[in-house]
This record gives sequence, structure tokens and C-alpha cells, in this order.
Amino acid sequence: MIPRRLGACVRAAATATTAPVTNLSVVSQHAIRRTFSTSPAAFSHIGKQALPFGSDVTMTHDPTPILTPRVPADLHSTTLRIKGPLGEHILPIKPFVNLAFEHEQGDSLLTVSVQDPTVKEQRAMWGTTRALIANAVTGVTEGYTVPIRLVGVGYRATVEGGSRLSMKLGYSHPVEIEIPAGIQCTTPLPTKIMLQGNDIQKVKEFAFKIRKWRPPEPYNQKGIFVDDETIAKKTSKKK
Repeated sequence: MIPRRLGACVRAAATATTAPVTNLSVVSQHAIRRTFSTSPAAFSHIGKQALPFGSDVTMTHDPTPILTPRVPADLHSTTLRIKGPLGEHILPIKPFVNLAFEHEQGDSLLTVSVQDPTVKEQRAMWGTTRALIANAVTGVTEGYTVPIRLVGVGYRATVEGGSRLSMKLGYSHPVEIEIPAGIQCTTPLPTKIMLQGNDIQKVKEFAFKIRKWRPPEPYNQKGIFVDDETIAKKTSKKK
């Protein structure tokens, strides 16, 4: 014998499955009214800005596709060479990115565009490509400088032989790091390190490689600080 409550549930389920649907017109009208936004895709605010560069910078765009890339993402990309007083950069350019050069009196302008701004990938690489080119122009003309501060009792740093950075960071042994090629490392003060180079990515990467040996800690605010880095002080827990 089926309990009264269970029988009521079974009858309700049977009625729900056999009941005709009378509100199809309402549902269809609601589905038709629900539409997506038809506003045009926003263009890149950074990518559409023209990039000026001086006469001491030379840019050469090679439209030949890269068939043996360093990384798979650079397959079929083109090559942009940027030369300046401080060195040279080689940047891969996506095949859907267009570069237009305009030469004026003494200065030149570079305009970056894409084939179809409505495509998400092209719209994303539009501003990224323009920013990478701007960083390369700044690197070959002015260069990048990253200061590093050593905060702690007995923390010291020296450059040995021009190719090795030696630091005393409270360990039982000095920490020695090889200085990568293309980066100049100096110690104007025992507690200050200056890194200089024309590639901001390599300079920052080496700076944080040094930082990982003594990351800043919030209680005594000691450690290795990169550039204008700060850390909020925490109070120790009192029992």
C-alpha cells in the first residue's frame, strides 16, 4: 500500500508530465525580445595612437613569414628590427598587424593597425604590439634603470670582476649571482644596486631574481626592495 503523501506526489508528477503547454507564445515572445548588444566593438585606445621616434632610431619591417620560430606563437609572424644608440631589438609581429611609417621633418611616425578590429585576438594584440614597440624604442634610446635597496642589518652588495654580484644577506655564506649579458650592474652604495639595460623585460626579470633571496617581510620591514616598492607594516601577535 502506497502512503498517502507519496501517492499525492506521484499523481502530481503524472499531471505535470501530461498537462499541455499553453504559454508557448509567451515564451517565444520573451526569447525573441532577448537580444544581444549591437553596439560596435571598442577600438584599442593605445593601439590607435601614433608612435613618434627620432632620426637616431631605425626601424626595418621584414614581411617574410617566420617558418622556424623560437616559440610556436611566432609562427608565420613578420619581423621588426629596431636599432638605436644603445642597441638593437628584434620583435615578432603578428601577420594581421599592419605597420605604416610616415616621415616628417626630423621625426617619424609609426601607425599600428589590424585587419579586423572586431576580432577579439586582433583587438587584444593591437595595443600590445604598440606597447612593445614603444618599450623597444625607449630601450634603444634612453635605456631602463632599476634601483634595488637592501634593508637589513649587515646587508651588503658588491660587484666582483664585473660579471658577478655578491651579496651578504644574513646567510652563513655570501649569495653570488651571475650578471646576464646586456645588463650593467653597479653598487653606488653598499646597500644599493643599480641595474641598467635596453630590455625592460630582462632588467626586471634579473631584479626579481635578486629579490627572491630576501623578499620583504612585513613585521620588521626588512628585505630586498625593487624600485619604489613598499610593504605595509604588521604588528606581531601579543600573547
